[in-house]
Amino acid sequence: MSPEPLPPVAPEVLAEAVGQLTARLRKKLDAAVAECAGKALAGSGGSVEVRFGEDTLVILRPGPSGAVTEPGQAVCSCLLAPRCLHRAAVLGAAPLADADTVPPADPAAPEPSEGTPPPVTAPVTASSVPVTTEEARPSPTPAQVDAAAGLWLAAAEALAAGVTAGGTVVQAELLRAAHSARLAGLPRAEAAALRVVRGLRTARERHRGQRLSDLTAAFRTLLAGAAALASGAAGAEEVGTARRAYAEGGSLRVLGLCREPVLSATGYGGVTTHLLGPDGSLYTLSDVRPGGVSRAKGAGTASVALGGAVLDHAGLARGGLLIAGATVSADGRLGAGRGVRATPVRGADWSQEPVAAFFARPVREAVASSLDAAAAAPGDAGPALLGCDVEVLGAADDHLLARVLDGGPLVRLRVAHPHPELAHAENLRRIGGFPGVVLRVLGRPDPDRAATLRPLAVGPVPGASSSLRLPEEWRGHADLGYDRLQGDHFPRPEAGAAPGTPGPACADPLADAPLWRVRRLLETGVAGGRRAVAEAARGADRTALGVPLRRAGLAGAAELAEGLAAEADRRPRDSFGRLVDASPDAYARAWLASAVHLDAAERALVTASWS
Repeated sequence: MSPEPLPPVAPEVLAEAVGQLTARLRKKLDAAVAECAGKALAGSGGSVEVRFGEDTLVILRPGPSGAVTEPGQAVCSCLLAPRCLHRAAVLGAAPLADADTVPPADPAAPEPSEGTPPPVTAPVTASSVPVTTEEARPSPTPAQVDAAAGLWLAAAEALAAGVTAGGTVVQAELLRAAHSARLAGLPRAEAAALRVVRGLRTARERHRGQRLSDLTAAFRTLLAGAAALASGAAGAEEVGTARRAYAEGGSLRVLGLCREPVLSATGYGGVTTHLLGPDGSLYTLSDVRPGGVSRAKGAGTASVALGGAVLDHAGLARGGLLIAGATVSADGRLGAGRGVRATPVRGADWSQEPVAAFFARPVREAVASSLDAAAAAPGDAGPALLGCDVEVLGAADDHLLARVLDGGPLVRLRVAHPHPELAHAENLRRIGGFPGVVLRVLGRPDPDRAATLRPLAVGPVPGASSSLRLPEEWRGHADLGYDRLQGDHFPRPEAGAAPGTPGPACADPLADAPLWRVRRLLETGVAGGRRAVAEAARGADRTALGVPLRRAGLAGAAELAEGLAAEADRRPRDSFGRLVDASPDAYARAWLASAVHLDAAERALVTASWS
């Protein structure tokens, strides 16, 4: 029989199972979890079985949602059950189920089905429905403050342990605190904790797509949110909402900009179509369901589920909608409630208003606004879209070099979605083969790289002779995730013209600044824990950490990094002079202060690189 994948397990079920183990069994848990790999087999009635030896059998019986959400759905045949190592190990080896924080379409819509997707990895647009002052004023309740304090302590313990020591027991304590946050009505804090746990698992399993910088950012977000909530000074934004709130939008006319494939880390796929309002506000309409990359590819031509509109996403990206009774969330997502009615209308070419005005905005101003909005947004929300006209200079390593027209900066164009089955990488390679071509680009600035844009769609620059020549049915732009550019879509090179050259490399203020020393110290802490930071900054290395930063005028970064190194190396003693474990609280605060300062400094440098 071929192995069967384990069903997802609710975080609180795993936390309870680990909490029931004795200290002796907890020491053996990670080895037992590793032993479960590839041992799951399909059982009767949709169950999944994992056998330990000849006499012990663990059976998981997922509920209607396909996940194990109750302790009784996981049973073991050994005498110690349910307080046994086998049951906890199988639950620890299973993927985490998504938190029940996924919103329905909107208040007027039916409740979501079991296949409702979790939050996706593709960022959403900036808010077009501002949060009112009254909504932002409420402070956390005493129960929420207590839950946040518990979450802070669990996150601090996980940070001090790092990836190397952040096994199932550490993860379970964080999941327990996340569940308490959920019960207290802190969905945003719970979601941040689940991202950290998934990141720890991915890093420990050494997955190919794992990036230590992502886990570092997840720890920063979790600790910052928990600290704000535990202080009692946080507002409604830090508390979050379990269901996305939709406001009445009245009548709304939106025009399609482009469509973007969406892939989540939990096996969901689909499409997001980006739309523009008459006042320049950005909106999105998404269709994301289980299915991964195959679902993402097919959803590009799926029907739009909004008020009976007879359009698919491909048509909407090049057309428009007149919506009556529109409902809009704070992040610009359009709701599909029963009272919404939508009528297809003619779209606008990128050279026509109001779309043309979107591309006419000064690029540095647009980037600053986009990155600032991303920094203030919760969770995985990323920078808003921006548009600009560029001249492609040529390929360089894994990206293209381009210059923003009219005296703009030199920028890098990188693949928005690297999955080989999507068209992004192939289209970017095709564009790189035509140096000198000028493009109108719609994309998302990369907040972690200097002057880097990840394009989602391209079109011809109005009035330019050396620009794209797209089919009429594409209505003036190509969606890089779905449409495939061909040679005849590009201008023919002039006879006798020499091939273009990429030109000088872009100046990278992030690489030139010694902030990489702080970044490496923070990531060392995430990977190896507190001890790794102490070892990395001992002796002469501690001097080498601060001097280059001060020489570059980064005295604040130097002071915070040195404070982190000193706190990591602090070794308190008890009244008898024996070494004792230091509290993780002060260490976590020192790490967070340095991480927040680094994030702000790097964001400022990235913004400046677009000048």
